[in-house]
Order: sequence, then structure tokens, then C-alpha cells
Amino acid sequence: MQYLSQTERDRIVEMAWEDRTPFDAIEAQFGVTEANVIRIMRQEMKATSFRMWRKRVQGRSTKHVALRNKAVDRFKCSRQRTVSMNKIAKR
Repeated sequence: MQYLSQTERDRIVEMAWEDRTPFDAIEAQFGVTEANVIRIMRQEMKATSFRMWRKRVQGRSTKHVALRNKAVDRFKCSRQRTVSMNKIAKR
């Protein structure tokens, strides 16, 4: 796994925590595989939080592009506000 800054690790955790962001989006943006995302989550979270997250995302169709409905062709919800420089843009 490549070296990641703390800011990048924080963003990966944030994206992994979101239910609608697939692991493929994280890999496309940061070059980090699903296995490495799981490793980062294990390192950055409390054990109980990690177990809760892992149970929630395992087999979830929104986290795995191969399991998604073919009509969904985007990485984010259409109602989600744009994100720039890791801060949510204000309206």
C-alpha cells in the first residue's frame, strides 16, 4: 500500500463510512483496493465501530459496483451537495 497522508486517510474513512460510495470510487480516487480500505478502517476506528461498519457494508450492493443495479452509473447521490477540498460546499 502506498503512503497516504492523514488527510487522505481521513477522506478514505469518510468515503468508506458513506453507504452509497462504492469501494471502486475510493480505488479510482486514491488507488487503494477494498482490502486496503478495510485495513485502514481497522486502524483508524475503534474496534466496536469497525465491527459495526464491517457488518453493515458486507455484501451491500451500494458498496460493490458489481452488485449494483445497472441503472446506477454514478458514485454519489443526485441530492448530495458537491464536495471540494474535503469541505462541504455551502449553498
